[in-house]
Amino acid sequence: MRLIKRNPFGHILFLKKWLIRFFGSFTHRRYRGFNELQIEGSEIIRKLPDTNVLFISNHQTYFADVVAMFHVFNASLSGRIDSIKNIGYLWQPKMNIYYVAAKETMRSGLLPKILSYAGAIPVERTWRSEGVDVTEKKAVNPNDTENIKKALNDGWVITFPQGTTRSFKPVRKGTAHIIKQHRPIVVPIVIDGFRRSFDRKGIRMKKKGILQSFIIKEPLAIDYEMDTIDEIVEKIEYAIEQHPSFLKVIPAEELEEQEQLNKLRQWEIE
Repeated sequence: MRLIKRNPFGHILFLKKWLIRFFGSFTHRRYRGFNELQIEGSEIIRKLPDTNVLFISNHQTYFADVVAMFHVFNASLSGRIDSIKNIGYLWQPKMNIYYVAAKETMRSGLLPKILSYAGAIPVERTWRSEGVDVTEKKAVNPNDTENIKKALNDGWVITFPQGTTRSFKPVRKGTAHIIKQHRPIVVPIVIDGFRRSFDRKGIRMKKKGILQSFIIKEPLAIDYEMDTIDEIVEKIEYAIEQHPSFLKVIPAEELEEQEQLNKLRQWEIE
């Protein structure tokens, strides 16, 4: 009998719990205080099984998005309705929540390495390296897909299927392959306001008083046998509101603002 309990990745659960408690307490006011997180659909979280759930979401910062998800999921499981009021929900957090993240991001400093222990599944991006798209894609590392399978078998997995914080970029087919192969319950989430609240990494606050939105949708209806990869990709694009058709209903001013932010990010990369 093991005296020290670990998850399937060898992480000590006692240590992981205290990391979630500490960073959750430290970040809480970023979503309730300095800014306000408006949540919809939290009742869906409480209906989900304990394992084999895949959350798909659009992506706006490296870390602030997933930290918000840890807050919302645990608050919802503690009975709060569309609210993260009172951080007592952090005392007994759900320990089997994981998130897919780029290896190069999680190795970029001490803080990302610490955050990785809280539940990251580091994967090698086949289409991007050091912030730049590559023309010759690398082969998928089988260890990465095996780790995602392991995480789904143990609990919930969060993934950002576009693989970038830039809006309206294509959904990567790898997510569709994971859905076809492992048949998880797929729960879409649509977020907004994080890009205006935080820097690109989602660590430094750049503006206060921003209304951040967090919408949890009903699980996707997927025919795991008959739906093709392309059909699943299209369902994901619509579900996380990143299908090209959504561009037609976005005000020109907002598109211009996003383009300026993308240019600034490009300068930071260079």
